[in-house]
Amino acid sequence: MSDLFWLNDDQMARLVRYFPKSHGKPRVDDKRVLSGIIFINRNGLRWRDAPKEYGPHKTLYNRWKRWSEKGVFAQIMIGLAAEHGEEKTVMIDATYLKAHRTATSMGGQKGGRGRLIGRTKGGMNTKLHAVCDSQGRPISFFVTAGQASDYIGARALLSSLPKVEWLLGDRGYDADWFREALQDKGIRPCTPGRKSRAKTVRYDKRRYKRRNRIEIMFGRLKDWRRVATRYDRCPKVFLSAIALAATVIYWL
Repeated sequence: MSDLFWLNDDQMARLVRYFPKSHGKPRVDDKRVLSGIIFINRNGLRWRDAPKEYGPHKTLYNRWKRWSEKGVFAQIMIGLAAEHGEEKTVMIDATYLKAHRTATSMGGQKGGRGRLIGRTKGGMNTKLHAVCDSQGRPISFFVTAGQASDYIGARALLSSLPKVEWLLGDRGYDADWFREALQDKGIRPCTPGRKSRAKTVRYDKRRYKRRNRIEIMFGRLKDWRRVATRYDRCPKVFLSAIALAATVIYWL
């Protein structure tokens, strides 16, 4: 198949230092297996539908499952993102990702805490909270159930914010505690105030217009079908799919 995806040697050289060490029997060809995993995630295929050029589909799935549970793919994205340190501006936002019935089947904890899937007006969803740099490249992610507030994601991502001057966010992040927490870290918030505020919040409107870059980032991530539609029951595995997509699109 001419449209298969293959990692090149330069990309593999950047990734290999994040791979866990092999114990006992040597691993099957990393380049072939990882290329197959990327192909499956990008096209939203079942593992059994993997092209034969990538080898047995069970090998692809077992590597994907094992490394996802270890957090390898998330560590790869975080490590590569850290090499391009942002010093000026970051942006924060959240988006909904549709949950397929295969992800919502079988009972989870009440309120979507175990599966991180919740019911919204648009159906069953997972909410992806993200921070990106001034160029719209993702730095960190956090997932919650779909009905969760933006404040939950903001609180979780606060500690991972790099040392920058500005943070851009929409009205969903207009909270006194969040503004104060940013100021304690030496970060200036560029966030419009909620309409319910008695006193108007002043912000840099020209700078705020750059926030569309994080919206573009979400759109590019959703081009990957296993990101736009959640098929995985385990939230850690689903987060690995998001991290893998971000790595391939932005950091390789």
